[in-house]
Amino acid sequence: MPLDPQDLGDLIAIRDAGTLSAAAKARGVAVSTVSRRIETLETALGLQLVDRRTDGVQLTRDGLAVAEAAAPIAEQMRRVERMAESLRQGVKTVPVRISATEFVISDVLAPALDRLWAMGADFPVHLQSQADVVSLAGRDADLAIRMVRPEGASLYARKLADLRLGLFASAGYLAGREPAEINLQDERMLVYDDSYGRLPELDWVVRHGLTDAIAMRTGSTRGLLAAALAGAGIALLPVAFALRTGALVEIPPLSALPSRQPWLIVHRDLRGLPAIRFAQKWVAEAFASLQ
Repeated sequence: MPLDPQDLGDLIAIRDAGTLSAAAKARGVAVSTVSRRIETLETALGLQLVDRRTDGVQLTRDGLAVAEAAAPIAEQMRRVERMAESLRQGVKTVPVRISATEFVISDVLAPALDRLWAMGADFPVHLQSQADVVSLAGRDADLAIRMVRPEGASLYARKLADLRLGLFASAGYLAGREPAEINLQDERMLVYDDSYGRLPELDWVVRHGLTDAIAMRTGSTRGLLAAALAGAGIALLPVAFALRTGALVEIPPLSALPSRQPWLIVHRDLRGLPAIRFAQKWVAEAFASLQ
């Protein structure tokens, strides 16, 4: 019986997602469809690939071996599908899809696109502005940039250059006061929320007793920047972007602020593809240039 690439893709999805339901969601099909395909694959290979237990499923040793061998085949099939879609849309080459927050897309990657072309890239990029963590296992994107390191054996995470944080206010908000004389507990603080997890700077705010001084929380860096420029308060912002405005004054912090640590994430099956390696290098250089 010939093997069906769809069945192999489902096996890989179970390996990456950990459960039948998560694998089905990543593949965009019903759980029953994934279960039936795996049974068909087991029959074709004459092997038990999935250990079905009352508390869930996991791949057997044979299942893991087959999934590892099948991963390049499944990825090539996905690339063929994406190529066909691109050709239908009049795009000659498959784009590399990069998922990041709106701030990273607009203020880090988009301004660095000229560098990508100067480096000799021969592929287009699709910059996907997404606040939610996309499924790399489900191939919602090829690369993702996040401020929290992901978990998962199938994912490779690379540290990017730190984003140094600082406290900034407009001259109008300070109204002639010296930055060094500011008592942060008496001010209106504009800080990040926990949209992306418990970030170190949030612990810094709590540790210094500034919770009651918080006037605004948001997951949007651009929102914080706009509020600071409008004179709404003292904002916690990446230094490189606050100074770029030329209109904000840095306020000395009570102690050293933690840096924001961005991560470049890629599925391990994709790391060796030339376009993916090229895009990773470009992203890393874009973040390094902020220093």
